[in-house]
Amino acid sequence: MEWYELYNKNNQPTSEQISDFINNSLWQKFNEQLQSLYQIQPKLSYSSCSMQAGWNVKYQKSGKSLCTLYPMSGFFIALVVVGNNEMAEAELLIPTCSTYVKSVFQSVVFSAGGKWLMLKIADDKVLDDVISLIKLRVKPKIK
Repeated sequence: MEWYELYNKNNQPTSEQISDFINNSLWQKFNEQLQSLYQIQPKLSYSSCSMQAGWNVKYQKSGKSLCTLYPMSGFFIALVVVGNNEMAEAELLIPTCSTYVKSVFQSVVFSAGGKWLMLKIADDKVLDDVISLIKLRVKPKIK
């Protein structure tokens, strides 16, 4: 069953239900890294967008979007926007990324102020690449 069918607009999932649906240890690892790097908590949001309808998890820091996470069965998708301000740094970072992330970055057209990357997180390398892209957008505070 699809995510949006399990949890409609009037049936908000719990954190545990999201984790159970994704059923992938990368979910917890990714969330722990973001929460540790930025001292933030995720926010649940419902979207009617035809591309990725249903409940999603958003991370923001100081009013700036870090990423939006979309639960899928066995994995999750991270939407990361690389804007004008980050583009030069992203161009330097992308050659060090996985073949998959390079391919997505090169295939996405710059529009609406940036490159809107929908990245399937199914292995550690892609997870690390996404964290690196997020760090370009908002630098974490070093303790």
